[in-house]
Amino acid sequence: MNREEGREGAVRKGPFLEGTSLPWDSRVPQKDFLVTVTESFEHTQRISPGLEPCGSNLAYFQYPKHFQPEVHVELPKSPWICELCCCARQKDPVCQSLHCLPDGEAVTLPVVSAWVWEAAQLSLELLRQGDGRAWGAVEEDDSCLCQAELEFLQKRRVVVAQALKEVLQLEEDLRADEVPLIAIMATGGGTRSMTAMYGHLLALQKLNILNCASYITGLSGATWTMATLYRDPDWSSKNLEHAIFEARRHAVKDKMPALFPDQLLKFQEELQQRRQEGYKVTFTDFWGLLIEACLGDERNECKLSDQRAALCQGQNPLPIYLTINVKDDVSNQDFREWFEFSPYEVGMQKYGAFIPTELFGSEFFMGRLMKRIPESRMCYMLGLWSSIFSLNLLDAWNLSHTSEEFFHKWTRDRVHDIEDEPLLPEIPKCDANVLDTTVVTPASWLSNTFRDILTHRAFVSKFHNFLLGLQLHADYLQNSQFSMWKDTVLDGFPNQLTASVKHLCLLDTAFFVNSSYAPLLRPERKADLIIHLNYCAGSQTKPMKQTCEYCTVQNIPFLKYELQQEEDNLKECYLLENSQEPDTPIVTFFPLICDTFQNYKAPGVERSPEELEQGQVDIYGPKTPYATKELTYTEAAFNKLVKLSEYNILNNKDKLLQALRLAVERKRQKSQCPP
Repeated sequence: MNREEGREGAVRKGPFLEGTSLPWDSRVPQKDFLVTVTESFEHTQRISPGLEPCGSNLAYFQYPKHFQPEVHVELPKSPWICELCCCARQKDPVCQSLHCLPDGEAVTLPVVSAWVWEAAQLSLELLRQGDGRAWGAVEEDDSCLCQAELEFLQKRRVVVAQALKEVLQLEEDLRADEVPLIAIMATGGGTRSMTAMYGHLLALQKLNILNCASYITGLSGATWTMATLYRDPDWSSKNLEHAIFEARRHAVKDKMPALFPDQLLKFQEELQQRRQEGYKVTFTDFWGLLIEACLGDERNECKLSDQRAALCQGQNPLPIYLTINVKDDVSNQDFREWFEFSPYEVGMQKYGAFIPTELFGSEFFMGRLMKRIPESRMCYMLGLWSSIFSLNLLDAWNLSHTSEEFFHKWTRDRVHDIEDEPLLPEIPKCDANVLDTTVVTPASWLSNTFRDILTHRAFVSKFHNFLLGLQLHADYLQNSQFSMWKDTVLDGFPNQLTASVKHLCLLDTAFFVNSSYAPLLRPERKADLIIHLNYCAGSQTKPMKQTCEYCTVQNIPFLKYELQQEEDNLKECYLLENSQEPDTPIVTFFPLICDTFQNYKAPGVERSPEELEQGQVDIYGPKTPYATKELTYTEAAFNKLVKLSEYNILNNKDKLLQALRLAVERKRQKSQCPP
């Protein structure tokens, strides 16, 4: 291992964990030993001991001390050793627990060589790293954001303050603490969301409200628009008509050439190259290459970290792309964790652990960089963020059927709370954060068979887990970030959390909740106003309803769902707020519907009889051209959807301005309150 490499790229906010390095120092004949340290990053190494007392005969093992690892030492079997002779009794490996060995001292283990009938010695030097704290508490303030994001927000605040002064026609400049944090939140929906988002952003640009936003979050197809726009460092200050023209050109072109044999051969060669770099290649990587071919003309060398150029002066909102981390053999109902990507860093807010964006996919252990792998091109990220093929049978059933209890019940272990069991003595609770006392009944063989069939994901993105080796079992319930996002059945089982697996399994957030609210609800970001742009198929209110319900269960400040009566007759825009809870964000909710657009081609401008057909946009009917599975639109269908989404924003300018005024007023009131 390159020891200098291990010192850089540490996981941000993670601790410098306690571990052990094991150098080999041997003066035995030249015979190969196989040395294995369980739970270590290196696991097994073949050692050819020499006569030199130090230097070339060192083998380093790194492992979390509290995992109670063992060291195994053995020699390869000799072809000349007879199984009946006495030497056969000497070839069993030496096994020694490292848990109780003293720190900072050399320990000698006897190793009897079955080859040469002589004793050898293995010298282990245990080096203590850190103070043994497995996970430090994360403070709920701006220090939780990386320094680059804090510097961006400071620059962006100047742009936002000037834009708000112009839009709201304020007489005085806003002070820094009076500038609200405004975000644009987009849902997924394939090519439909990509197309409609262009229209929404164009309208926001025309109203100068785009310059009022500090963040843009998205998932699935919305990320296709975001990633394309951020190739231009000054995109939000340029007329978006040209970007829409290019998007239309690719949306209407024939996609079949992307599947021609010569193109597939190029895909195969590139995937082989990616595998050689150290990535675990899956079908979603091929999907990413296909997206690139369908939405562009040539190979795109851009990477996510390259988007920092679009943020260096605070000239654009900061983009955040969202997925969820899941487990191979568990339903999304039981386990999923928010995973966010920005040009600065990627990570999981649940654990408060992030790494620089350019290191995503590299190998980490105990929070330290072990092997650096080249950063993925943007096409692979697009495939990951819109991994529509990652469903398992149980997830598909849950999405398509309202009653999932039967199969859900038969594919999980039973967990029974025994604290109220009358036959057991009362268990005192001295800390509100202690784990519940439960009895876990392992699933039967029939349940396991059901689970293997129903929860297997044939196509899921897998990346090296940068949390591997972190010890989440000590004080992890006291971590404020963890407590806020603790929402799965495995959160009470530290050994089954993400730090125990070698690979992250990432898939489209829409399989859980089709919204990208989560990054904006982190306390350190404190979004004051969120512009909700909805693109999902089916119920337009479902993402909002699911988010409200999720936040209620998690005790996250958010709105109460109040659109029950509106679901069958939605308006173009809703201004939602909770005046009783000042910490909840204001939301302007834009469902993707065709309402007054049928009769008006622009706000206040009626259509002539000849133009009425242009106002008929079938978004969700059985014969809609905008189905999520469609990658190709006609030019007319593309233009209609862009015009519709643009119109819905422009026609509700007054509500947007009202929301901006409310956000500024709230921010002023907070700035005047004593801390």
